[in-house]
Amino acid sequence: MKKYIIIILAFFVVVACNKVQDQAMKSADKAFILKVANENFAKKKWKDALALYDRLPNLVAGTDDAPNVVFNSAYANYYDKNYKLAGHQFKNFSVNFTDDPRKEEAAYMSALCYYEGSMDYNLDQTSTELAINELQDFLNSYPNSERSKNINQLIDELSYKLEFKAYENARQYFKMADYKASNVTFENVLNDFPATKLRPKITDYIMKSRYELAINSVYDLKADRIENALAYTTTVEKEFPGTEYAKTALKYRENLKAEKEKFAKLKVEVEAKKAELAKKQKIALDKLNADDTQKSQAKEQLKNEKKANQIKRDSAKLVTPEPAATFKIRR
Repeated sequence: MKKYIIIILAFFVVVACNKVQDQAMKSADKAFILKVANENFAKKKWKDALALYDRLPNLVAGTDDAPNVVFNSAYANYYDKNYKLAGHQFKNFSVNFTDDPRKEEAAYMSALCYYEGSMDYNLDQTSTELAINELQDFLNSYPNSERSKNINQLIDELSYKLEFKAYENARQYFKMADYKASNVTFENVLNDFPATKLRPKITDYIMKSRYELAINSVYDLKADRIENALAYTTTVEKEFPGTEYAKTALKYRENLKAEKEKFAKLKVEVEAKKAELAKKQKIALDKLNADDTQKSQAKEQLKNEKKANQIKRDSAKLVTPEPAATFKIRR
């Protein structure tokens, strides 16, 4: 029986609360709306509070209630996980109410909202870059604030997210066996994030990419790629001595040296075949040129013979007199 009484009472309380909320939503009384909104805020009814706070900006503009409405509204949005809107409201508060003692808190909360709104690493990271800028701005504005103590930690966390995204993008090229793109993109990660915690793994992937490029290279690029990969194994071994990366570098170096010797022998064979082919091509070309010369000489001889015959005919015409004139006898 007691249980049913509690349920009935709870029902009437909900109905009564809803009734008050509806009245406040329909009311034009600033004081009443603000009172119900603040009560909802105190009870952590964020959506109900926001619905009423959204009605108040024009009603409280220029009054002492304006800062509280903006501040509470920003917090309600923050707790309701509307981080983008909350960040915008907190920032407006810190800019517009410069004499309010909560200005620093609002600036901090604005930066924190951008931090909370940062997307997962596999999504677009525009929000993360914006959050880093906002946190850095707070650090620059309030370097001695107690709230600044964890800012660097938050910035490092967000920076790592950017690093990891770049790392994963490069790793996709490696997985697809596009070792040339993998090598370039991993090098770009090191250039963009020189202090990255992922440096050992990135260096290892660069070494593996160069190794695969050298082993599977086309003939014309193979020698250079082998030397390039060999040099990088030395770099890895010096940078990470005594690690698994150094062991891998040593193994790769032995394989690359063997590949270098194998390629040197192949190069000798290829050069010999090239020389032999060039020799055959020269012989064929010389023969072709000789045939062309013979044909040219034959044509020249035929041309000369025709010319000589023409001269003889012309000479005969000059020596032979024209026939005497003849007259017809009329009948």
